[in-house]
Parts: sequence; C-alpha cells; structure tokens
Amino acid sequence: MGKKIKKEVEPPPKDVFDPLTIESKKAATVVLMLKSPEEDILAKACEAIYKFALKGEENKATLLELGAVEPLTKLLTHEDKIVRRNAMMIFGILASNSDVKKLLRELEVMSSVIAQLSPEEEVVIHEFASLCLANMSVEYTGKVQIFEHGGLEPLIRLLSSPDPDVKKNSIECIYNLVQDFQCRTTLQELNAIPPILELLKSEYPIIQLLALKTLGVITCDKEARTTLKDNQGLDHLTKILETKELNDLHVEALAVIANCLEDMDTMVLMQQSGSLKKVLSFAENSTIPDIQKNAAKAITKAAYDPENRKVFHEQEVEKCLVTLLGSDSDGTKIAASQAISAMCENLSCKEFFNTQGIPQIVQLLKSDNEEVREAAALALANLTTSSPANANAAAEADAIDPLINILSSKRDGAVANAATVLTNMAIQEPLRAIIQNHEIMRALLGPLHSTNTVVQSTAALTVAATACDVESRNELKNCGGLEPLIELLHSKNDEVRRHASWAIMVCAGDELMAVELCRLGALDILEEINRSLSRKNKFSEAAYNKLLNNNLSLKYSQTGYLSSSNIISDGFYDYGRINPGTKLLPLKELCLQELNDQRAILLVNNKSDISPPPSMEDKSSDVGYGRSISSSSSLRRASKEKANFRFSAGFGSPTEEKSEPASGRNTVLSRGATKEKGARKGKGKKEEEKVKEEEEVLAVPKLTESPEKEWYPPPDPEFCLYVLEVIKTILPIVNIKEQIEVLAKHWLIKSGLAAAWCVVSTAEGGTR
Repeated sequence: MGKKIKKEVEPPPKDVFDPLTIESKKAATVVLMLKSPEEDILAKACEAIYKFALKGEENKATLLELGAVEPLTKLLTHEDKIVRRNAMMIFGILASNSDVKKLLRELEVMSSVIAQLSPEEEVVIHEFASLCLANMSVEYTGKVQIFEHGGLEPLIRLLSSPDPDVKKNSIECIYNLVQDFQCRTTLQELNAIPPILELLKSEYPIIQLLALKTLGVITCDKEARTTLKDNQGLDHLTKILETKELNDLHVEALAVIANCLEDMDTMVLMQQSGSLKKVLSFAENSTIPDIQKNAAKAITKAAYDPENRKVFHEQEVEKCLVTLLGSDSDGTKIAASQAISAMCENLSCKEFFNTQGIPQIVQLLKSDNEEVREAAALALANLTTSSPANANAAAEADAIDPLINILSSKRDGAVANAATVLTNMAIQEPLRAIIQNHEIMRALLGPLHSTNTVVQSTAALTVAATACDVESRNELKNCGGLEPLIELLHSKNDEVRRHASWAIMVCAGDELMAVELCRLGALDILEEINRSLSRKNKFSEAAYNKLLNNNLSLKYSQTGYLSSSNIISDGFYDYGRINPGTKLLPLKELCLQELNDQRAILLVNNKSDISPPPSMEDKSSDVGYGRSISSSSSLRRASKEKANFRFSAGFGSPTEEKSEPASGRNTVLSRGATKEKGARKGKGKKEEEKVKEEEEVLAVPKLTESPEKEWYPPPDPEFCLYVLEVIKTILPIVNIKEQIEVLAKHWLIKSGLAAAWCVVSTAEGGTR
C-alpha cells in the first residue's frame, strides 16, 4: 500500500475577518456591542445585560446612564427571534425602574412591546412582554398608552396561557388598568370575566389573589356583577370562603361578595342557596379582623337597599353585627357601627338594637379612637331618630356624658352625630332636663362657632331642642351663645339658616330674652331675610313674629297694632310709630333723656309697690328715674294737649305717627288711661295749684343716675286702683257678652270720651 497523502488546509480568504473571542468586564463595552450588526454578538450582549440588570436597581440605573435603552428598543423589532427575545427580557426587568419607564414612554415603544404578545411569539417573550406592561401600567400615563395601543385584548387572551408567569403578569397588568373607568367598560365588552374566574382555580395563590382583586374592582359596575352571577362566580367565591386553606383569600373574596350583594337579585339568589347564611356565619365566627371588617362593609353596602334590609333581618344579621361590635379591632368596630347605621332604617332592626346593641355602642363613645367615636355616634343618631324607646335606652346606658364630651371633638362628623343624638333625646322632657343639667349650652358654644355647615346646622337644632325654659336660655345667654347663633342667620346654607331661625324662635319664648335678641340685631336680620324670596323660610317668619310678640312695645311701634292674642303686661310702653330700621330704645334710656316738645311716651305699670320705695328726702323721683315723673293730673293735661288717640279692637295705631329718631323724645310716664273730663271741672284752685307744682317739678334739671341704685319703672297707684275696680265689676258677671258690654261702658265713663267709638265683639260674632 502506498503512503497516504496529507490534504493541505486551504487558507481563509483574505477579505474575511478571523474570529475573535473577547472577554469584557465592563458594562459600557457590552452596551457598545448593542450596535453590532452581528446577530450572535447582539444575542450574547443582550444576555449579558439581562444578567447584569437582574442584580439590582443600581445596575438598572447604570444601564440607563450608559445609554443602553435606546439601542435596545430597536432590537425589539429585530428579525432574529433570539435577539428579539433577549431584548424583551431586558425590558421586562428594566421597566420596574421609574426613570426607565419615563424614557420608554418618551420613546413610544408601547406598540412594539404589545406586538410581542401575538400568539406566534414564544412563551418566554409573552412572559417578559407582559411583565414590562405590568410595570408600565403602575403609572397613569402608562395605563393610557397601553389602552390606546390596544393592549387590553391580547392581555385578556394571555389569561388562558399555559404558563403561570404569563397569567400572573397579565392579570396584574389588567388589575392596574381597570382602576380607570374606561378600561373597565372595555373589559366588559371583551368578555373578560370568564377567564378571570378560571384563574380562581389556579394552584398559585398570587394568581388567585390578583384575580379576586380585579373582580373586586370591576364588580363595582352592575353589568359586571350580572355577568359574574351568570357565570356561577358566586359559587366560586363561596367555595373559597368554605376552604380554610385559602384563608389568605377570604378578605378579597368578601370584598367581591360585598359588591354583588348590592343587587337584590343576587341577594335573593344567595338567600335561596344558603350562601348568605354561610357568609354571615363565617363573618361572625372568624378571628381575622380584616375578614370581619369586610363582612361588615358588605352588609353596609347592601343595606342601603330597603329590600336587602328585609332579607338581612330575616337572616338575623343584627346578631352578627352585635358580635362584631365586641371585636378588638377598631376597624371592625367602625365597620359594624356603620352597618348598624344602615340597617336601622328598618324599623324591626331598630327595635332589635334597643336592648342588644345600644349598650355596646354607648361604650364605643368612650373609645380613645376618634373614628370609632364618630361611627358609634352615627349609629346612635340613626337609632334614636323617631324612636323614643331607643333614646331612653341610650340615656339609661349613660350616653349623655360621652355625647357632650364628643361635642368638643376635632372631627366634624363626630360633633354633628353627637348633636343629633342629643337633639333626639331632648324631644322627651325628662331626658331634656338631664341634658340641661350637663351644661349643654356651654358645650354647644364650640359647634356654634364651627365653619362646617353640617355642624352649624345640628348645633342650632340642638339649641332649639334644649332651650325650652328660661334657665336654659339664660345659660345660653350667659355663656355667649346668642351671638354666634344670631350670626348663623347670615349663612348661605338654607338648612343652617332654617335651624338658626328655629332656635331663635325657641329662645324668644320669654320677653327678656326676646328683648336681648332684638338688641343683638336678630330682628333686623330676620326682617332682611324675610324680604328675600329665596332666603326666607317658615321658621324665619315664625321667629320674626315670635320676637315681636314677646316685645309688644316694639311690635306696637313698628306695626301700629296688637293682635287679640297679645297680652300687655307691666312695662309696656307706647313710643309712637317708628320707621323701619329705627332702633327702639329701652324704657330706662328713654326715661333718662332730656325733656322736649315731642309726643309723650305712655307706660303701663300695674305694680303698686316698688322696692326700694321712693323717698321725698333724697328725691328719688328725680334721681332714681333720671327725670321727674308726672302724676295722673299732669298726664291728663299732657294727653289732652299733645296727643289724640282713636280706640279700636286690639289697640289701634296712634293718630300721631312720628318718624323722628328715638333720642330727644318727651318721656312722660303714665298709667295709660286719662281721667274723665267731668272730674277735672270740679277741682277748682287746688287742682290748678297742684298742676302748677307738678309743672315746676318737671322743670327740675335731670340728675345723674346713681350707679349703686337699681332702676325701677315709676309706679302708677291710680291705675292699679282702676284695674282692681274693673276686676271687681266684671268678674261677678257670668255672661261673656254682658262682661264685654259692662267693660265698654266702664271704659267710656272713665275716659270721658262720649264721642269715641269702640268695637265690641258680641256672642253672635257681630259688632256694634
């Protein structure tokens, strides 16, 4: 055999670059390789960058600084699948960095990323493309771009992917997207609920949790709830609650059920299937605070519907809520109190809580947590509304003290709720007395000064409910509560104005307080309100009339008449007509003015004994009253010369209507009735001398009032005798018609005005 001849290796072409193996230890070098035209180098560079990015946030920031993002975006559309896959893997990791997300939005790569979700692409590409979108969807701008580029539909399709990572990333992205209403609407159109329900069967808890969270958001819409019910979604949710091993999903499952219970059809369906009873029992027996809280929230949501409340009552939901009130979790206590507030719109529920719920709620009023106190006060407010029995039960549970303490709370809701409960209690007189003994008026001072209209309204209403006696009104006055109450009349809120008017109407129940309210400007404000068609209300009109009816001197001066129900008492004085807006000075100030030529001011005073009695030695008639006081004879003379009056039913207005301001009037004080003319004719010189002496007394200059001496209106003994004489004459007569006739004749004789006319009511309702 001959020798084998060794074949010579042909040298490589001269125009081909010899292979070069490079080992790089710098990220910057690898980033430069991203611009290489060789697919193998691009693939290896991307793989190296991916591993580098996985190591931490600092490496992601480094890659951003090195300018790796922009060349990588171009590789997303590369022809080679490996290059495209590796580039997509990098973006899935990098997109968790906020600065990278911002740059990706600016480079508008969303369409390229969404394109990687097509069915033709590998599962790995689906995984990292969905991961990138999940990271991008955290921010609102990212949500908008994903939605506008049609990313929702391929994401829903990927919910059925065999790869759990793809499912997890897709449902997470969808959960972020459905926070926006427009995305929820589109999701419903794409029939996404069936594949989401399928995820509840996943063996991976994170996927189940994200699916439940997504359902919790989308079932806020009625159409989604209907779709869920039609696809047996309630069965899936109930099974989760029944499975103890899935206790980490119970909270979210209850949140979805809470939304579904808002629909009456769903409520009935769950009641018929027994699911509702299971849910309530589950909530009552659970030891997890969040589960109890969500169960109470579910009841609250559903209980706003009257039919749902009936169903709940049939399922004895009240027992469950009372149990939840005893939870150690403040959140559960708040949710249970709110549920009771909603449930007690049902009368039967309200009656149930009378003995089994109110004592526990009252205890919550003493909590250190302000939110708990507010929720408890809200529950009591609804429980005691139109329910005297519940109001009594709250009082028996010692609710008054903590309620008054809550009036000083910093939470407006708590203050308003507490004031409402106190108002509901004060409707009953025994409870009102107890509330008044707790210095309620002083406690209401803060709420009356509040800037919150709800607090202002409820505080004014509480004043109206509690200021029903003189002592309470004086307490309100002494603690400075009248001023802020009157200030509320200026409110632009209709309810505040209405309740403030109501409170003022109640406070004007006695003459002294009515005078004080007028002095503080309440009458002027009410008059202004009643002139406005948009601002006036029935209470403002009633308050205005009440103020006038308890200040008859002012009413007579303003209107010129008194009604048949207005009873004149001691201290009434007739100043004469005043113009609108003119202040009527108090009697004391008028008495201290200088004499002038204006019309006399007539005073009615039936008190015969005035303490301290006047002394001739210290001339108390001058000092005590600040001016000389005329006797009956001087009054008769003055009344004849300076004023003519016509008499009619219910006090006719004076003929002489003055428009001058209050100052500078001739203040002549009298018993309000003149002596007959015949009595004056037979007096002779003694009477003339007496009149002369009185005129000299009138001429005495006014002395300064002593600050130590209390001022009293001047007495009128002759008027007192006249009243006694009339009483003795009239009372023995039994027939009312005869009483009226005798009184009229008596008046005509005493007045000496034979030509005057008087309207006399007869038993037949006529006049003569």
